[in-house]
Amino acid sequence: MKIYKATRTKFVNDMGLFRIHFSFPGYSIPGNSDHGYGPLAAVVESFLDPGTWIRLHEHSNDEIISWVPDGTMRHDDVTVGKLATDKDHPMVMNAGRSFWHEERTLDDDPPLRMLQIFVRPHTLDLPPKIQHGPLIPAKPNAWRKFVGPEGSSAPFHVRNDVEIWDIRLESNSSATFPREPGWDIYFYAFTGEIKVSGTIFKEAETGLVQKPDANLTLNAVKNSVVVAFLIKSTATVTRKGTVGR
Repeated sequence: MKIYKATRTKFVNDMGLFRIHFSFPGYSIPGNSDHGYGPLAAVVESFLDPGTWIRLHEHSNDEIISWVPDGTMRHDDVTVGKLATDKDHPMVMNAGRSFWHEERTLDDDPPLRMLQIFVRPHTLDLPPKIQHGPLIPAKPNAWRKFVGPEGSSAPFHVRNDVEIWDIRLESNSSATFPREPGWDIYFYAFTGEIKVSGTIFKEAETGLVQKPDANLTLNAVKNSVVVAFLIKSTATVTRKGTVGR
């Protein structure tokens, strides 16, 4: 088992009311030339102040998961229309060959901090679609799987070999990471402070675990929210996405 730690990313795009911090899992490995790790292209920490409007723009050949732990991200597109993404309603935008959308927060919305996750699909120019709906409530100290490959038991799907789980872990509690045989683990400490295999990870720090042990344990030093990605690093991927390229 090999664990690579990355501190909070320095890849930041500050646009005033909208700020994005790019965590690239591939760059966790020293000297790696690919910013992605297999089908997982990027995990983007996004900040939207109240009254932010991200105007209509296009994505293609990316699978984009919007994970909102608190607050509301308001989506609009010409196909489905207006959708509200919050802690109970994630959204997956399977952009395929082309998808146009916009995002916003209202003036009376709270400041928003969320993750937008970019997965490389296995095939170029697939049909575009949106997935949006209710999610079972999170339970303390228990992993919740909310995204998986097409055909899996996950409630939302992407078109490649990635699973996404989250957990809200109370201080001094622990949990064993979910596991798929032969798949690696990438994790994002969204809030709090955790310890994995003796290494501390604070807010917005990430870890990549190659060939994880079956009983790899996550320990919470403080109350923590963590998102974990199970990745088949050898999966077939495309590299022409708006972000995932």
